[in-house]
Amino acid sequence: MKWGLPWPGPALAAQAEAAGAGAFCAGEFADLSAYVTATEMAHETSTAMIGPGIAYAFARSPFVHAASVRHLSRHAADRVFLGLGSGTARMNRDWFGVDAARPASRMAELIEVIRAFLQAENGEPVRYRGEFYTIDADIRAPVLGRLEVPILVGAFNKIMLRTVGRVADGVLGHGLFTDRWWTEMVEPELARGAESTGRDAADLLRWGWLITAIDDDDPPRAVRDARMQIAFYLTVKTYDSLVEMHGWQDQVAAIRRAFRSGQPDTIADHVTDDMLWSIAICGSTEQACEMLAARKRLPDLAFVSPPSFLVGRRRRADYDAAAIRVASQLP
Repeated sequence: MKWGLPWPGPALAAQAEAAGAGAFCAGEFADLSAYVTATEMAHETSTAMIGPGIAYAFARSPFVHAASVRHLSRHAADRVFLGLGSGTARMNRDWFGVDAARPASRMAELIEVIRAFLQAENGEPVRYRGEFYTIDADIRAPVLGRLEVPILVGAFNKIMLRTVGRVADGVLGHGLFTDRWWTEMVEPELARGAESTGRDAADLLRWGWLITAIDDDDPPRAVRDARMQIAFYLTVKTYDSLVEMHGWQDQVAAIRRAFRSGQPDTIADHVTDDMLWSIAICGSTEQACEMLAARKRLPDLAFVSPPSFLVGRRRRADYDAAAIRVASQLP
């Protein structure tokens, strides 16, 4: 298994890159831009792939995504990838003020338009006419030229996974993905999407996040933090299809009741050992290695990701350092 990290900062990134990290990714939120963080990554690394993972797809125009990727590529030639996520309907409507109806179809067009900008030669107009985007860009400045950048999508459910198979270069799996979800949901739907456009699903990238909390000084706390992160993710109904596949409906109902009660620190109480071992890598180094060995279907490149819900920066940095030590010993 190849591995990488969500951006841990320059010092830890240098250690990780020296230990064999293959990629760094950058998420975003109200106070964090994936492209700004990716710029720091471009300047502070030399061999690993770098890129948004994920950037909110519909919060920016295709032009802005493509221009940002071109700019990044000047600082990290041949090392840039673009990870896109649709975000929730509420976020798009209430946070970004954009229309995100029919997100899978919109994502497919967005990717096609970004590629049109990235593959245009100097002097060649960029034209696209679709349901969601109409582009007629005659860019006279000599700033174009074909640029190959992998575009991955943070896809979870059937329709978006099929969209990945149809038009994207790969999937960027969620931290909740289990072996069963990869095998019984992700792979079949990627194949269906790829077949619909005459593509070979074997050519697609399978990257993903892996919740990782290792602490030999306090293994129970690391386990608790991993449970907390799993529970926090499962407060979102988007992931109900995974819950139903595994039969975790009662536990998730309890998690959501606890979360609504105003006691978010209790939601971890309802994450069972089965849920924990199916999703996370955590506890002592010995237990984490045992959990890793027990997994049968991990992403081809896993971003070993420390829990963030109710976990401070210093402890996340400690988890990053421990994850680097364990990941560097992987075959």
